[in-house]
Amino acid sequence: MTRWLMAGLLLVGLATSAQAQAPQTRIRGSIASFDGTVLSVASRDGKTVNITLPADLQPSALKRLTIDTIAPNSFIATVAEPAADGSLQAVYVSVFPEAQRGAGEGHSEWDLAPGSTMTNATVTSVLQASSGRKLSLVYKGTPIDVVVPPDAPIIQTIPATRADLKPGAKVFITGSTAADGSITPRRITVGKDGVDPPQ
Repeated sequence: MTRWLMAGLLLVGLATSAQAQAPQTRIRGSIASFDGTVLSVASRDGKTVNITLPADLQPSALKRLTIDTIAPNSFIATVAEPAADGSLQAVYVSVFPEAQRGAGEGHSEWDLAPGSTMTNATVTSVLQASSGRKLSLVYKGTPIDVVVPPDAPIIQTIPATRADLKPGAKVFITGSTAADGSITPRRITVGKDGVDPPQ
């Protein structure tokens, strides 16, 4: 799990970006520099990306929660990967605040890893499973089950400031790319206090 929590969208910065308008640009990597306006990111694909931040864009960070935070009627986002038996195994789960219930509801492919998916849905039941907890979810009337292993991070988005955009910090950025290659960011999630956005 260290690649998911290197220093520690829905998402919830991570989660919200999962079902946002498409097509979109997603950038994961580490901050190389930030001069107060231009953020330079060493992305996970080996490229350096320079992004001009709008004056009103403030970053988000993440905090850890426990699995017991998730209960029936919780609205969550989870990135999952297929297990050998065909079940969905959560890589991490992001819990939405009540005010963001319904954000990005749905199920779609995700680019964290090959075969990964993002599901924004309401929890209908939480059961013990041999490999963790089994969450039964429903999105737009469609049921789906996800198993949450004991080591899967449970997270929630919290406010951050531009002072947190420090060299070396992990970031996850969503936005759009113009025809000239310039990137307009919509959301930035930065690693803070030992909790990083999944890379």
